[in-house]
Amino acid sequence: MTHQPHPDPRPAALCCAVITVSDTRSPETDRSGQLIQQLLQECGHHIGAYALIKDEPTQIQHQLTTLCQRSDLDAVILNGGTGIAPRDTTYDAIEQLLEKVLPGFGELFRWLSYQEIGSRALASRAVAGVYRSKLVFSLPGSSNAVRLALEKLILPELTHLVGQLKPPSD
Repeated sequence: MTHQPHPDPRPAALCCAVITVSDTRSPETDRSGQLIQQLLQECGHHIGAYALIKDEPTQIQHQLTTLCQRSDLDAVILNGGTGIAPRDTTYDAIEQLLEKVLPGFGELFRWLSYQEIGSRALASRAVAGVYRSKLVFSLPGSSNAVRLALEKLILPELTHLVGQLKPPSD
């Protein structure tokens, strides 16, 4: 169960896209991508798109740009490629596209990760922000990291944050 510090007036079913960035996974072995979809759906959200792409900056940027042009999508959640290894390029590919960064997401994620895995959490370049009026979250590829980010940070705030991006209604 997730804690909601300021409950929204009514839960909204949002449309989300999931992108797994990996040079080695297949749709059948993509446990983290499957977990993201499962946790979103358990909270009543819809999966509008799923993609599994190589850890290539141009592919990552193209996929994110294409998805964020869709009017039906509210958020994009990426997983994989957020470390510091030479092939970890997700952070580098998307941070230059983000129009607004939510620094608190990365800070809180690393703090929560530190409580679970210790000082290795400092190598995570998890990031969140806004691109073309869509929320974008970029998570490590491990299933434990995905579960932590979704349950403790993303799911409790997703509806609220999406609401912040929508123009006020009359």
